[in-house]
Amino acid sequence: MPAFPVITMQRFDFKNRITATKLFLVMVLNQYLTSESLSKSHFVDQDFHFSLFFLQHMTKLQSDGLELVTNIQVAVDARDSDWRTGLEEACRLRRDKLENEAKSSQEKFEEITRKWTDAKMKQTPLDLRDALNSQQQLCEQIVADKNKLISELQQELKASDDRYVKDLKKQAKDIDLIIERMEEQISSLKKSYLEDLEQIEVLNCLLQNMLQGLSLLEEHEDLLQKLRVQKAEEYNTDKIKMDTEVQNLRKKLQEVKFNCHLNEEKLDYKYEVLKKREEENTILKSQLKRKIIRMQDILNNLKSKCANQEKQSKAEEQSLRNDYARIKQQYKDMQKKERHFAALDAERFEKIWLISEGEVKAMAHRALETDRIIHEQQLGLAWVSPPLPFMEHSGPIEHKTLKTASQAAADTLQEETGDSVEESEGLEDTGSGVNRRTVKRILELLCDELVSGFLVESKLLKLVSHLEKNEQSLIKLDCIFTAIGIESENDVHKMAEFLMNYRQRGREENDSGDTAYWECIANVIPESKLRLWSALDTALNKYHTILTERAKLLAETQNVQQQNTELRQLLHLYTTSKASAEPEMQPTRM
Repeated sequence: MPAFPVITMQRFDFKNRITATKLFLVMVLNQYLTSESLSKSHFVDQDFHFSLFFLQHMTKLQSDGLELVTNIQVAVDARDSDWRTGLEEACRLRRDKLENEAKSSQEKFEEITRKWTDAKMKQTPLDLRDALNSQQQLCEQIVADKNKLISELQQELKASDDRYVKDLKKQAKDIDLIIERMEEQISSLKKSYLEDLEQIEVLNCLLQNMLQGLSLLEEHEDLLQKLRVQKAEEYNTDKIKMDTEVQNLRKKLQEVKFNCHLNEEKLDYKYEVLKKREEENTILKSQLKRKIIRMQDILNNLKSKCANQEKQSKAEEQSLRNDYARIKQQYKDMQKKERHFAALDAERFEKIWLISEGEVKAMAHRALETDRIIHEQQLGLAWVSPPLPFMEHSGPIEHKTLKTASQAAADTLQEETGDSVEESEGLEDTGSGVNRRTVKRILELLCDELVSGFLVESKLLKLVSHLEKNEQSLIKLDCIFTAIGIESENDVHKMAEFLMNYRQRGREENDSGDTAYWECIANVIPESKLRLWSALDTALNKYHTILTERAKLLAETQNVQQQNTELRQLLHLYTTSKASAEPEMQPTRM
């Protein structure tokens, strides 16, 4: 809510000061007139009563004006209190709503998590589809609840904005009303103050005339009293001062006598001590001379040993430098060999890849042809060829390139820092995770590896060839930094961190593309078709068993039919032979 103007309170203070001044003048005038003469008491009483009446009138005007102004403030404070109470209640309800929604969302999320575990146990596609649909419905329900809550909060926010605009308009109206009432009170108080000021001026003139004589008498009395007090104080001060000086002089005389006697004894004692010290110094000088001669001999011996040690150190240093240069050259040769063998390995890898890829693609073609025959001949279904994106690709998907000089520098630094962790722990850190020794090593490798390329001109190399090694390195690094856009120390630290982390990133290269490629070829026949093939194989085996049994039964049936035919023939022969034999036997019987 807006604050009331400070100028109102300042005007109230000014009015209070004027009122207090009037009361003070009336009281002084009353006392003076009472002390001077009782004949003027009637005049003082009339003036005092008139001042009290005018003071009460001004106080009433001030209280009425203040009440008119503060009534608006009280109403605004009451409305603000109601608004804050409603705001706290809305915040509480909104917080409860958010907590309830969070609990329900957490319960639904836990239910979704449990159903994912149950879905993993499903085996058939229909069950999996039902489980996925139920999971999708639960997720959509959670999202719908969230959207509903968001819309409700947005509506509350919009209502709060509208309420805020209305409150601003109401506050502007209240401020205008306060200003209007303040201006009215100021105009009325101005009139009262002008009238009061005229009366104060009249009273001031009367009071000044009466107080002039009184002030003269008081000044004379004060002057006499001051002179009496001043002379008495000066007399007492001078007396005390003289007594103190006499006592101090007596004490100083006693101290001087005591100091003279003490100084005589000290001088005698110091004279004896100086004699003894002189004797001791003579003995000490002789001892020091002998010691200086002995130390001079030791110093000469140490100088000769130091010279011999320096010669030996220089020889060892030169030998170590030669070994360092030789090892450095060997290391560079090893790097070149490594790059060469890396290229050969990459070429060999690509050949093996192409051979294996051809074999695998041929096997995939055979598998697809088998699947087509099964669908068309055995199942009687139309066969649709699956998408084969791997057939359009040939050769490795991801292959390693030859390492550049910066990568080799990063590998070298990674190996060095990995082998000497204890040694680098004690070095000063540059503030970016890489110590100064490592940064120095990186800069040296950049000078050695990149100086022969296009970053540094050959003319510049010829010009700086006669300089010292450090100066050559500084000039080369300046050219390299200018070429690659490095301008500050932070850029150097970032480059060092990049080179330090490059080797680790290279080691962590995943073969996700190759794996996905081979898995795509391996899964050219999906699991569903493999299960179909397995079921078809089982059914065909059963069908083959039934056909085998039928073949056996057919063979047995043919044997039985042949036996029946033979039996019929024998029976027919038997019947025909029996019929021909009967006429021949009849005459014989007769």
